[in-house]
Amino acid sequence: MKRLLAPLLILIVVLVFGLVWYKEGVLPIDAKDQAAKIFVIQPGASVSTIARNLENEKLIRSRLAFYVLVKMTGLEKKIQYGDFRLTRQMSAYEIAQELTHGTLDVWVTIIEGMRTEEIARILSRELDVPESIFIAVASEKEGYLFPDTYLIPKGVSAEQVVAILEQNFNNKVDNQIRANLTKAGLSLSEGIILASLLEREAQSYADKQIVAGILLNRLEIDMALQIDASVQYALGYIAKEKSWWKQTLTLADLKIDSPYNTYLYPGLPPGPIANPGLESILAVVNAKSSDYIFYLTDNEGKMHYSQTLEEHNQKVAKYLN
Repeated sequence: MKRLLAPLLILIVVLVFGLVWYKEGVLPIDAKDQAAKIFVIQPGASVSTIARNLENEKLIRSRLAFYVLVKMTGLEKKIQYGDFRLTRQMSAYEIAQELTHGTLDVWVTIIEGMRTEEIARILSRELDVPESIFIAVASEKEGYLFPDTYLIPKGVSAEQVVAILEQNFNNKVDNQIRANLTKAGLSLSEGIILASLLEREAQSYADKQIVAGILLNRLEIDMALQIDASVQYALGYIAKEKSWWKQTLTLADLKIDSPYNTYLYPGLPPGPIANPGLESILAVVNAKSSDYIFYLTDNEGKMHYSQTLEEHNQKVAKYLN
């Protein structure tokens, strides 16, 4: 009997101490501290990461106690990502509950190569910003609405969103990049126009560098740029395809009378055709010099380059017909 009693007593002691530790661990850090702190949960963050960050921010006493709490209460799967206003007077349970409610801000992702109208649709869906108002406000900002993932406050206005995107552009496209564009003989506007063309024409950074060099070669010899994406931009929304980028261009499309039609009008289009990411902008800065004048993308997405029209036509016959 004594042999059985000793382990039982040890177990009871461990359970008692565990319960005391747990109750202590979920208490508020400071019941009198009402100062609010903004706590951000990144998309995909695990419970252990959230618990560690809460402890580091001194919002909970114990990351382990918090972890046990959300596991026991089933709150783990209900926690949302975003930002939350928390205080040190909240218990671990109150904080866990708060993390399951609607966030203060909304995560919005803008993909490289989108045009203003496509961004407007995302903002309308995610932030309830009217498409028409955003398009009107951003009408002169094409190319400068920087693609990225943003945490944007609910109830934001179209003007505020444009300011956020444009400020990010100014932060990312720093003075060094602008100076390098100048060294390359390009203004910021010309560099962004070229980058927007690259964003729609090439996929990898290496290909973008080569295509940038080709476009600069064409400009130097006063050859029309002949960019399909510029014609797609001029055509606008294609209702049948439910897209702003027509998939297959016809000969009639290539004759559309628009200053953005780089088949008809030599030189750069009057403005960017999309909003390029940093990689495309850097590809312009670091354009690869070559004797290539022509390029095409085959049905598998691989790019092929040529120095002469004859060579180009041979590759068209080989890879596209």
